[in-house]
Amino acid sequence: MDFDQPLPRELKAVGSASLFRLEERAWDLGLSRRLEPAWVRANAAPDGIHHLWPALWHSLSHRPEVPRQLRCELLITLRSGDRVVGWLDVLPDDFAPLPRVTAREEGMKVRQLLDRVPSVREWLLLEGGGPGQL
Repeated sequence: MDFDQPLPRELKAVGSASLFRLEERAWDLGLSRRLEPAWVRANAAPDGIHHLWPALWHSLSHRPEVPRQLRCELLITLRSGDRVVGWLDVLPDDFAPLPRVTAREEGMKVRQLLDRVPSVREWLLLEGGGPGQL
């Protein structure tokens, strides 16, 4: 992959099944930013829509066999209806085909949520579960 390639500036919206696959792939590859798939399955709304926004390119210099990834901000809709933000490293070939958000209003709403909802860790502390659940 071309290291001068610009960061994709696309907001992606994915259903829970796609989110589960992306989290499991990141876990299987040992990517740096991901949540435990069991936690995501237990807490993400089964019929929820979740959003990915690329923040930076990331690579594992100690593991050159692993392709460069997009480190994405991840907005997760929980079973409770709450939303939390986390990070997810996604391979570009997995990111590209995901459904793109084209409505400006939806993009602006997601950006506002990414800036104000608690992180997964903060949410766990508020719920009394502690960060050890990840």
